[in-house]
Amino acid sequence: MIDPPADPGPAVAWERLHPLSPLIGGGRRGASLILVLLVAAAIHQKGAGGSPSVELVVLVAVLVLGLVRWLVTRWSFDGFMLRVDTGLVRRDSRRLPVARIQAVDMVQPLLARFLGLAELQIRLAGAGKDSRLAYLHVERATRLRSALLAAHHGLDPATPEPAEQAMAVVPARRLVGSVALSAPTAILVVLVLALIVLDDVSARAATAVTAVAFVYLLGLATAIWRRFNGQYGFTVANAPDGIRVRRGLVGTVAETIPLHRVQAVRQIEPLWWRPFGWCRLEVDLAGAAGRDRGAGPAHVTKTLLPVGSRSLAEALRTSVIGAVGFEPEPPPRRARVKAPLSYHFLAAGHDDSIAAAVTGRVCKVTCWVPLEKAQSVRRVQGPLQRRLGLATVYVDAAGKRVDVAFRDRDAPETERLVDELAASSRLARRHALPDPPRPPSRINGVG
Repeated sequence: MIDPPADPGPAVAWERLHPLSPLIGGGRRGASLILVLLVAAAIHQKGAGGSPSVELVVLVAVLVLGLVRWLVTRWSFDGFMLRVDTGLVRRDSRRLPVARIQAVDMVQPLLARFLGLAELQIRLAGAGKDSRLAYLHVERATRLRSALLAAHHGLDPATPEPAEQAMAVVPARRLVGSVALSAPTAILVVLVLALIVLDDVSARAATAVTAVAFVYLLGLATAIWRRFNGQYGFTVANAPDGIRVRRGLVGTVAETIPLHRVQAVRQIEPLWWRPFGWCRLEVDLAGAAGRDRGAGPAHVTKTLLPVGSRSLAEALRTSVIGAVGFEPEPPPRRARVKAPLSYHFLAAGHDDSIAAAVTGRVCKVTCWVPLEKAQSVRRVQGPLQRRLGLATVYVDAAGKRVDVAFRDRDAPETERLVDELAASSRLARRHALPDPPRPPSRINGVG
C-alpha cells in the first residue's frame, strides 16, 4: 500500500471552476441582481435619465469581485486528496483527504440550472464548515462527486457510482395539502380574513394595519413558498454512501444522509394531519456548526420525509436505524397529577439497541435514539415528582435538543433504568465499532 505524497508537487493537474461562475455568484444573489438591473433599465428607458444606476454599479462590482475570485481559485483531485486554493490578499489552501469525507452534495440554483452548472458541497468529519466548488459543469461535477465517494470507500475513483434504489417519492398533491394544513398557512389565512373584516368596518384603520402587517404577511408567504419550493419533487433513495435525497422546484438539491452520522430519528404528527394519517420524518446528524448553520450545537436536522403515511415513515426509519421491536409504555396513573393534559400522550420504552419516547398533545412527536449514539444517561427528579414518587430519565444524544425522555416514571424504576440504559449503551457501542477505513491505492487521471 502506497502512502499519498505530502506535497502535491509540479505533477498535480490544477483545474479552474467554470468561466460562468462569476455570473452566478451566490446563485440566488446573482439572479436577484440581474432582475434589479432589468427593472432599473426599464425605469431609465421611461425618461429617468441615461446615467448609470446604483444597481448597475453594484452588479458590476459583484461581477468584478466574482471574476477576481474565479481567477485566484483552482482545484485538483489525485485520488487521495481534494485540493482547493483560493484567495487574493489572504490565501486559503485547503487539503481535503478522501478518508474524512462525510458526504458530497450537489446543488443547482435556478440560474445554474439554466447554464448547466452545479455546485459541490463537501462535508468533512470535524470540519468547521463545508467546502464548496461553485461552479462546475454538471457532468464534471457528477464525475468528480462519484470519484470522491469511490475513493472514500477504497475503490478506484474511476469506478462508476452504483445505481440508487428509489425508496419513496412525495406526490405534489400531498405536498400541497401538507403545506396548506401547516401553521404558517393557517396564520396567513387568519390575518388576511381579519384585514378583510377590518376593511369592511373602517377602511382607514384597515390601511394603517395593513401597512404594519405587511412585513408579517410577506414573511409568512415567503416561509410557505420556501417550504413548497424546497420540498417539491422530494425523492428518497438508498445509495452506497447513505440515504440520497433529491428535492427542489426552482433550484434542485441532491444531498446525502450518511447513516453513521444519524443521532436520532423523529416522527412528527401535527393535529391537523392525523385524520389523513400523515406524518413528517426527520433525522438529527452529528456535525460541526458551520457558516451555513451559524454558531450552535454540533448537530443539524435533515428532513427524511416531508409528508407521508405512517407505514412509509416506518419503512424509512427501519432503513436508517433498524427495526424497533417494542412498544413504548405509559407512565403510572399518578403522573396525571403532574401532567393532566399530556398524560395520555406520554410513553417511553427501550430494548438493547434503541430507546424511544412519545410526547405532545397538539403535535405528537415520537423520537428514537440508537443507544450506541447516547452521550449520557441522567435522572432528574423535581419537587412535585419527589412527593409523587416519580422521576424522569433522559437519554441524551449529540445536540442540545436531541434526547429521549422517560417522563414521570416510578422512582425505583428510573434507578433501574439508568443502569440498564448505561449498560446497553456501552454494549451497543462495542458492537457498532466500525472497521478502520481503507486508504485508496494511488491512481492517476482521476475524474
